[in-house]
Amino acid sequence: MDPIFDSFPILKSEILVLKKVEEEHVDELFEIYSNDVIFRYCGILPRHNKDTVRKMVGHFERDFNKQTRVKWGIFAKDQQDRLVGIIEVFDLNRKVNMAMMGYFLAEAYWGRGYATEAVRLVLEFLFLRAGINRVQADVMPQNEISKKVLLKNGFIKEGTLRQAALWSGKGVVDREVFGILKEEYCLSK
Repeated sequence: MDPIFDSFPILKSEILVLKKVEEEHVDELFEIYSNDVIFRYCGILPRHNKDTVRKMVGHFERDFNKQTRVKWGIFAKDQQDRLVGIIEVFDLNRKVNMAMMGYFLAEAYWGRGYATEAVRLVLEFLFLRAGINRVQADVMPQNEISKKVLLKNGFIKEGTLRQAALWSGKGVVDREVFGILKEEYCLSK
């Protein structure tokens, strides 16, 4: 897992750049975090205070330095490198060599393939450069679009954990567990 935290990883494709969110991106970050619709199926509460969102940029940096989480900004190349979403890796378990993944996009950028491409970039990094063996994503059963993103990237639905999590603003929720192993990823390439 060391390559994850050696220096902040910048990941690129033809349409996206995943890189660190900086203070200069606060307006775009606020646009994302203040939209209630984006977090309808997440365990994240929207943030309607711009100063709170500004402080989050420092929290992203702190978590990376503590080696507990990597939170990339998703930047669209065709939008002059505009911040259009967030993708993160967290709950890194060194004993079983696995990580959790989550992501969300600004509502104006839904349906463009950005989430699918961002997940693809992070999986490539985790499996081929960082040596991770398993990546997992938990999704609320109602979040059909997120499930499609995972399935397009080779994840397998492993089951449903009924009333298994307390998510902020949602109470106790069911979670569908999706996972992909490095061997499955490599076989699909």
